[in-house]
Amino acid sequence: MLGAPIDMGASQRGTLMGPAALRTAGLATLLESLDFEVVDHGDLWVAGIPDPSDEPPQNANHYREIQRWTRLLSHRAHDVAKSGAVPIFLGGDHTLSMGSVNAMARHWQERGRKLFVLWLDAHADYNTPATTITANMHGMSAAFLCGEPGLDGLLGKEPRASIDPGQLELFGTRSIDKLEKELMRTRRIRVADMRQIDEFGVAVLIRRLIERVKESDGVLHVSFDVDFLDPSVAPGVGTTVPGGATYREAHLIMELLHDSGLVRSVDIVELNPFLDERGRTARTAVELIGSLFGQQIADRPTPSNAISSAE
Repeated sequence: MLGAPIDMGASQRGTLMGPAALRTAGLATLLESLDFEVVDHGDLWVAGIPDPSDEPPQNANHYREIQRWTRLLSHRAHDVAKSGAVPIFLGGDHTLSMGSVNAMARHWQERGRKLFVLWLDAHADYNTPATTITANMHGMSAAFLCGEPGLDGLLGKEPRASIDPGQLELFGTRSIDKLEKELMRTRRIRVADMRQIDEFGVAVLIRRLIERVKESDGVLHVSFDVDFLDPSVAPGVGTTVPGGATYREAHLIMELLHDSGLVRSVDIVELNPFLDERGRTARTAVELIGSLFGQQIADRPTPSNAISSAE
């Protein structure tokens, strides 16, 4: 586990308390109960890191601060991945993924495998400085990871390892800006929006993704924004959008992902304890991560390729 208490990427402050809330809700204890060895690397801290010499772009709020976080997180995350661990990144707002996913993509590119990214989020996060309405950088994370221009100096001297837009799957999306939608259409970004989920069910859609990743001999990174869930399930977020995934749908997604054996890294982002109700959202997020790592109520045979504590 590695914490990145970033909160300047969003309009609503408070996600910097997210890593502490996830720890308090018992994430490490739950994983240990599933026989995993858990190493908590604590929280990153960017104080004193010098700024690169690039010119900050327009329409990118708090660019310098987020740049420091992205550079440091990408470097540290790559080191953690090289150790053979399954990294869990505790956020923090969704700008965290600009560093974490970049590092995971770089790690798997070095090993000759593709990294696919499942973006569980109410928002597409596929804006750039040229398309954004708010200039909030947590809405640019997915676009940055797919190599879109506008934030080209963000990583400084850290290697940028972009993924192909075909390796990104947006899931549970229900809020997309007009120019953002046009850019996504041009890039042919895959989107499983809430209508598709209602029409086909999460099992069909997640299995399609799993088969696509397997056909490419790829691995999967899960970027879990808690606003993917319906606000009635997860109120502790700054950008609630009605009509999200139910508690049971979310657990089924995580159970199917566990059974696939493809998940090799995870983000948990946008948890804002300041807006939560007695820790309810943090506890729900921890329970869902438990399902992702094999927690189950009824005994079922564990697939031979599932993530296990023996790896």
